[in-house]
Amino acid sequence: MKYVFGPVPSRRLGRSLGIDPVPLKTCNFSCVYCQLGRTRPLARKRKAFFSVSAMLAEVATALSRDGSDSIDWITFVGSGETTLFSRLGSLIRFVKSMSDCPVAVITNGSLLYLPEVRKELSAADAVLPSLDAGTDTLYARINRPHRDFSFKQHVEGLMEFRREYEGRLWVEVMLLGGVNDTPETLRDIAAVLERVDPDEIHISTPTRPPAEPWVELASREGLECASSIFGDVARVLQPVEVDVETGIDWEIVDAILTIVSRHPLQEIEVVRTLTRWVPGRVPETLSTLADSGKIKFIERDGKRFWCAADTQFPDQRTAGNPRPELFGSRSTSDLSA
Repeated sequence: MKYVFGPVPSRRLGRSLGIDPVPLKTCNFSCVYCQLGRTRPLARKRKAFFSVSAMLAEVATALSRDGSDSIDWITFVGSGETTLFSRLGSLIRFVKSMSDCPVAVITNGSLLYLPEVRKELSAADAVLPSLDAGTDTLYARINRPHRDFSFKQHVEGLMEFRREYEGRLWVEVMLLGGVNDTPETLRDIAAVLERVDPDEIHISTPTRPPAEPWVELASREGLECASSIFGDVARVLQPVEVDVETGIDWEIVDAILTIVSRHPLQEIEVVRTLTRWVPGRVPETLSTLADSGKIKFIERDGKRFWCAADTQFPDQRTAGNPRPELFGSRSTSDLSA
């Protein structure tokens, strides 16, 4: 499928069926922690990038295959900024008419200052924007927005949306070690969050390869400090392993490529998935994936991740064969012989 992926396990939404309404890295931010690399170029205009009917057809296929009972949420989550899709409101309403599953929208929140965006998102059951900084300086350093977007505008949009929105507002705060996880920076963020008044605050730290190699995980002390300062509505999100779902073994390559284009996978996760679905063809399928031209490998903290080939990381490498050590001392060619 081109637009729909999963269901995948989500730290906040359980088993989530994802809908991606924007092309890869179509975003007005270039966050230093983004798991999809740098944004080049930055976008600012909303567009109807894809056909609504084509996306709805894929949703219908996924719902008939998986059934609503196996899905906790249907989630609009872009491989860029979700609200840059100009027909998002219509898409949300159509999807809600197709299923009883609640609908969520994950967004960086930067376009909530626009009345039309707030109106479109009002149809969702939950909206999950981000707020990673409590000052303009830190906002510019972490989120690196398009020049037409400001911290003041971002905060005012969140506040106005809170006043109008009747659904669940869950704000995510991404903490980076030594950047925004100190008591001082956390108090700045808390002061803004108090004005926004979200239903929940979700505290996280990067667990996938960040765009910039200098980005570090927040310390345990920093996460605990944030939880204490943000109060009772805050909780720290724990990492989850991605489990690629497909009912047909010959679809596994497409299923993995669909996930990787939006959510980098550790190489060991790819191997584990293939062992489950095509146990007799793991080396062969790994080579097919690696040679597809759609994959590149990124290493962070000794872990190797499979990412979309079009993502831009400063230390990116061209994809080659999977590491032989995944299979002990034998190479993948030995195993596929």
